[in-house]
Amino acid sequence: MYTVKGKVDKDSLLTEHMPLVKRLAHHMKAKLPPSVEVDDLVQAGMIGLLDAISRYEDTHGAQFETYAVLRIRGAMLDELRNSDWLPRSMRQNMRKIETAMSTLQQRLGHPPTESEVAKMLKLSLADYQEMLSDGGGHQLVYYEDFHDDDGNDSFLDRYCSDEESDPLRSLLDGDFRQAVIDAIDALPPREKILMGLYYEEELNLKEIGAVMGVSESRVSQLHTQAVARLRASLRERSWTGPA
Repeated sequence: MYTVKGKVDKDSLLTEHMPLVKRLAHHMKAKLPPSVEVDDLVQAGMIGLLDAISRYEDTHGAQFETYAVLRIRGAMLDELRNSDWLPRSMRQNMRKIETAMSTLQQRLGHPPTESEVAKMLKLSLADYQEMLSDGGGHQLVYYEDFHDDDGNDSFLDRYCSDEESDPLRSLLDGDFRQAVIDAIDALPPREKILMGLYYEEELNLKEIGAVMGVSESRVSQLHTQAVARLRASLRERSWTGPA
């Protein structure tokens, strides 16, 4: 996409990649609670696309779409972060689930079932599953995870060896990546399959439901539960050290 003068044709790049913004927005929306509007994600993504276009000539030959995807997703995540889309009460509920899972894992020696977690939380199975539904969009990593409520270092800091570097980049390049792989491998079979379909095959919740023979809402519950298991596993691993 260059003009006769060899410059990047920014208008053409914008027109060609607008569908990419919408596609990324709908894919991200599938992972989020109903309160998040896809139009807000698209608007933020367009800002990211415009930013990518304005910066592209400085990337020295990088494939534009690869570069644009990073800027678009980053802009959408900034919008979500600024909107505080997952209420604090929901995060607190998910933390309770993670704590129960960690306790039961140590006590039982295997990943606890839904019924076992519900009993630990003194909830009916239906109420526990509703809590999982409410926690749709629960993430593996939050910015707040780098510090505890008292401002002290938390479990994610233990995976970062270089305090001067970007902490998220350190996590992805270091022990954290292997820890996530190990935690996924330890998931119950059905949740492990779900995570593979979702993140590797990039199927949406409805498509996964069709593959697994369950409803879309049930897939959402299982995904939230799998993320809680991963967080509980990573938190435990950070205190005990690599296996």
